[in-house]
Amino acid sequence: MKNKQALTICLLAAGFSACQPKHKKAPAAVAANAVKPVVVTAQTQYDSDDPAIWINKTDSSKSLIVGTDKNTDGALYVYDLDGKIVKKIGGLKRPNNVDIAYGLMLNGAPVDIAVVTERETNKLRIYRLPDMTSIDNGGIDVFSGEEERGPMGISLYTRPSDNAIFAIVSRKSGPANGYLWQYLLTGNEQGIVTGTVVRKFGAYSGKKEIESVAVDNELGYVYYSDEQTGVRKYYADPLKGNAELALFGQGDFKADNEGISIYKTSDSAGYILVSDQDANSFNVYKREDAKPVLLKRIPVTAVNSDGSDVVNVNLGPKYPKGLFVVMSTDKTFHYYDVRDIFD
Repeated sequence: MKNKQALTICLLAAGFSACQPKHKKAPAAVAANAVKPVVVTAQTQYDSDDPAIWINKTDSSKSLIVGTDKNTDGALYVYDLDGKIVKKIGGLKRPNNVDIAYGLMLNGAPVDIAVVTERETNKLRIYRLPDMTSIDNGGIDVFSGEEERGPMGISLYTRPSDNAIFAIVSRKSGPANGYLWQYLLTGNEQGIVTGTVVRKFGAYSGKKEIESVAVDNELGYVYYSDEQTGVRKYYADPLKGNAELALFGQGDFKADNEGISIYKTSDSAGYILVSDQDANSFNVYKREDAKPVLLKRIPVTAVNSDGSDVVNVNLGPKYPKGLFVVMSTDKTFHYYDVRDIFD
């Protein structure tokens, strides 16, 4: 639930039975010309929220989707490309967003990781892919010493020059400046991943919250949705400073600008897709533009989406040009063929 008052009302109305989380607004109707998914996953138990795609570099047809189920009794769900649940990691306290990185050095060997924000414990939780073994010794504390902590959005940045991996984390609420914190992730001799704060940056309008964060590794930018304000752009490398490079998308959204995904057509070109949550659609911007402007709106059948991920890798006959995964408020994730999105 969104707050304690809503939880109390729900419990009283249901005779103290379990309550299902609900979004505050009635979702808009799906457009008649909405792009239809190739696959809709099996449902999570409570509240699907954010997906991330792990590419199996040995056999891309065995790639996985990791998605959060946002609840006090929350979980991570791992799906195959047919939308079937292959693993569930329970016992998480309101897992919010998840992202994936490749090649973190651990005990002298590179490992792929999924990193999740656990909101009610103020921690990052880290799992090794594809087995999803926990490698965080109970989690990494974030926003320590702050009055406002509650981690929400996360994106992992791999710096090309040295392959260092950073977690850029947003929170439910925070100051007008220094809203995001950036952590260097490293593996120790015990096979555990630890995090060190290297930067506090990012403006916040104060209008709503910042949940969606996305990094462009090749171009070196981080984008985040300052909801009801626009999309903010900064350098991802902490060595390049904290100046805001752009604020775009103002006036392009019905209400909330939300989930951000980056589709790459080359190392330097492609598209930024930003969810127009209350319109059940995605706004498309040019990745290479210094200050992106709206190119197109793409309606989808996923409802009230605030989380997405996209890759440009051939994942088999269903997704030869890549896969776009979108959270839908009916406890599912929708898989779209990238050709249907851009054609």
